[in-house]
Amino acid sequence: MTVNDDSFTNWKHREEIAESMIPLIGKLHRERDVTVLLHSRSLVNKSVVSLLKTHRFVRQIAGEELSVTETLPFLQALTTLDLGPSQIDIGRLAEEYRADDRGLSIEEFTAQAVAGATGENKIECREGRDVVLYGFGRIGRLVARLLIEKAGSGNGLRLRAIVVRGGGDQDIVKRASLLRRDSIHGQFQGTITVDEANSTIVANGNEIKVIYANDPSEVDYTAYGIKDAILIDNTGKWRDREGLSQHLRPGVDKVVLTAPGKGDVPNIVHGVNHDSLKPDERIISCASCTTNAIVPPLKAMDDEYGVLRGHVETVHSFTNDQNLLDNYHKADRRGRSAPLNMVITETGAASAVSKALPDLKAHITGSSIRVPVPDVSIAILNLQLARETTREEVLDHLREVSLTSPLRRQIDFISTPDAVSSDFIGSRHASIVDAGATKVEGDNAILYLWYDNEFGYSCQVIRVVQHVSGVEYPTYPAPAV
Repeated sequence: MTVNDDSFTNWKHREEIAESMIPLIGKLHRERDVTVLLHSRSLVNKSVVSLLKTHRFVRQIAGEELSVTETLPFLQALTTLDLGPSQIDIGRLAEEYRADDRGLSIEEFTAQAVAGATGENKIECREGRDVVLYGFGRIGRLVARLLIEKAGSGNGLRLRAIVVRGGGDQDIVKRASLLRRDSIHGQFQGTITVDEANSTIVANGNEIKVIYANDPSEVDYTAYGIKDAILIDNTGKWRDREGLSQHLRPGVDKVVLTAPGKGDVPNIVHGVNHDSLKPDERIISCASCTTNAIVPPLKAMDDEYGVLRGHVETVHSFTNDQNLLDNYHKADRRGRSAPLNMVITETGAASAVSKALPDLKAHITGSSIRVPVPDVSIAILNLQLARETTREEVLDHLREVSLTSPLRRQIDFISTPDAVSSDFIGSRHASIVDAGATKVEGDNAILYLWYDNEFGYSCQVIRVVQHVSGVEYPTYPAPAV
């Protein structure tokens, strides 16, 4: 047998192991509302190759590859436990077991590591929470995909309705088609059918009512059996408390805005300040995609080094707010052709930092350049620190933050030397630290932060909605504080 034969035999063996993992992961998700993760990446509904690629990707952040032969025993151990709703990271379990010197078996170690989710400690599955999407544009459709994907056991968030303005003949068919196929994010993972007579889209068994209205005051959600719902406003038409309060109609309990809020509307970046939300707060903003990209690494740097001042320059993909060809626009430069130009424009992300990080004393400035790519942006964060450090120290810190800290779902880390923007389409993190581009000299650090300004931001929106709805389940092993 040649070396190549050995490699192929090893691959086929790992394929077989990955195949055996899929039903275990699926059963835990459907029957116990347990989401199995690998270093913060969900393994639910993944293919054999996707499972193997996710394991191999670990080497980018942890320094060495993690094999399915190492994680399978932990997954098998989980299936024997009386688990309640939770998220369990088998990558973290495997790594912490390596470092454990107590001589425990994998079964004993796993039982101790997830004890908070078992037996008398476990939380019970909660009744599903209704969700309504007001608007169905780019962010609305991606949020819909995520809600449908996360329906799982049926005990979490339930997308009940979409509210849009009527668009003429076959409106619902066209909207379903836009949900089914996406030029950037690919095909919808599942099946979609349309019931025009009942104005309903059925996606992976989820019945979603399409409600036509020109104004929030026209809708009584209780007429559709919707109650205590969280409404996600994707239009950006209203951004202050007065305007968003129009959504607080019969059947709607809370309103979440997918744009920066104005006035006293709290701007929430999940992972940073979501715990500051008061239970009785009914109107919430998820800030902007760029704010979500820069605030978590800014907090990570301030916690470790202190930040005296900073500037963020975002190189941002063009959006529907711009024109395809030169035409009138209320903004100074956004009327110029988006796919043909780099366009200097403003960003409110820097000023929004103070709302998400009120304890940060540093003054942060910002500007933005829109560029001719349809998705994925990069924020260049230039910081003056309170003490001198080295590039190696900063990278070690950020790598550790991405692996074990409470910000590990927000911050990803990559050391690939030839990474480009399209590599990050579909990233579920708020931002990805590019290790190769990072520059540190004395008390000055420059971080290059990639972010999928559509999908990564949509994931942050979902995390906020899960938190306010009470279906954000704890993660095990618990992150390092």
